[in-house]
Amino acid sequence: MAIHQKLQIFLVFHIYFHHLIIAQPDLLFSDCGLNGNYTQNSVYQSNLNTLLSSLSSNMDEYGFYNASVGRNTDIVSAIVLCRGDVELQECRNCVNNTAQKLVRSCPEQKEAFGGYDDCMLQYASRSIIGTSSNDPLLYMWDFGNASKPEEFNRELKKLVDSLRGEAANGDPLRKYATGSATDPNDQTIYALVQCTPDLSPQDCSDCLTNAYGAMATCPCNGNRGSRQIGPRCNFRYQSYRFFKQVAVESHSPPPGRSDFAGKDDKYARIVIIIVVSTVATIILMLCTFVILMKMRKRKLMDKIQSTHVDDIDTAESLQFDLSTIRAATDNFSSANKLGEGGFGPVYKGVLSNGQEVAVKRLSIDSGQGDLEFKNEVLLVARLQHRNLVRLQGFCFDGTERLLVYEFVPNASLDQFLFDPVKRRQLD
Repeated sequence: MAIHQKLQIFLVFHIYFHHLIIAQPDLLFSDCGLNGNYTQNSVYQSNLNTLLSSLSSNMDEYGFYNASVGRNTDIVSAIVLCRGDVELQECRNCVNNTAQKLVRSCPEQKEAFGGYDDCMLQYASRSIIGTSSNDPLLYMWDFGNASKPEEFNRELKKLVDSLRGEAANGDPLRKYATGSATDPNDQTIYALVQCTPDLSPQDCSDCLTNAYGAMATCPCNGNRGSRQIGPRCNFRYQSYRFFKQVAVESHSPPPGRSDFAGKDDKYARIVIIIVVSTVATIILMLCTFVILMKMRKRKLMDKIQSTHVDDIDTAESLQFDLSTIRAATDNFSSANKLGEGGFGPVYKGVLSNGQEVAVKRLSIDSGQGDLEFKNEVLLVARLQHRNLVRLQGFCFDGTERLLVYEFVPNASLDQFLFDPVKRRQLD
C-alpha cells in the first residue's frame, strides 16, 4: 500500500491525545472518501439517514454492529465499532455523535469514515459487510521521539505481536487486547489492538500485521505515541496508560473437555433446535393440510348429496329401460362389442327408431358406486359440444348401470394416431 493511500487525510495532530480529546469538539479523525456524491432528498440519502439512526440501538453489548439498507445504486452499508473498554451507554452516545458529525463533515459524499477515541464509524455506497479491507488507514501521533528508536521499536513490536495473537484468537465476540512493556530506558509502553469481531482469527491477525507494518513509511515511526486507525482493525501505543482494564470473560469449556468438544456441543444444540423446530413446523403444516382437505371433501359431499336428488329427477327423462337396451345390443352380444374401458365394456346398439348408439356397461366390480355413477350421468348430460360425444341416456336397474352415448363410427382417436394409413388424414 503506497504512502499516499495511507495518508488520505492530513490529520497530523502534534499534541498529546489526552489533551486533544478535551479540546476537540468535532470528530477526532475523519475521511470523506472519493466515491461520488448523493443528491439531497434522494433514496440514497433516505437510506443513509435510516441506517445511521438505527446504529446505536442495534449494537451488541460489545459495541459492534454492521448492516445494509437499500439495493443496487441506493445501497448503504455501515460498520460501527467501539473500543473494547468502553461501557455500552458511552459507546451508544459516541456512535450517535459520530453519525451526526460525520454527515456534516462529509456533506453529500457517499462514503465516509470517522470517529473519536471511544468509537469509529464507516459507511459506503457498496457492500462492506463480509470484507476485510482496512481502507482508509489513518495515522495520528504525539510529539516526542524515543531516545533509542530501534530498541524502542523492537520492544514495541514484541508487545504488538503478543497482543495481536491474543486479540485474534481470544474472545470471538470482542477481538480486543491491551498490555504493556518496558523499553531500554525503563519507560513503560502501553498498547492496545482491536479488530471487528466479524473477522476470522486469520483476517484479524493479517489486518493488524499490515497496519503495524505500514508504520515503516509513516512519519510517526519512532514516536513515543501513535495510532493507526482503520475501519476493520486498529492499534495504539502511548507512554501513559490510556485504557481501562477489562475483565476477560471465560468462554473455555469445563475442565477435562477440549475447545473442540465445547464447540461441538454448541453446534449440536443448535442443530437439534433447528431440526426439532423444522419437524414440528412440517407436522403442523401436514395436519393443517389434512384437516382442510377433509373439510373441503365434507362440504363437497354435502353439496352433492343435497343436489343429486333433484338433478336425477331432472335427468330421469333420459332414462332407458333395461329391456330396450338389451334389444338394441342383442342382449350385449360379443358381435356388438366395440371395446372395453376401465369400468367395463362398450357395445354398439340400434334403438327401435333406427338410431345407432354406444352403450357403456359398467361392471359390478368396477369400483364405481351409485354416487359416482349418478355424478357421471349429471356431469356428462350437461356437456354439449360438437367435439364431445353426447349422452343420449342411461339405465339404472338393479346391478345394471348403463350409459347410452351417440355412436361415433370413426371409433376412438388412438386408432387414427397409431394407424400409419389413417394418421395421414389428420393435419
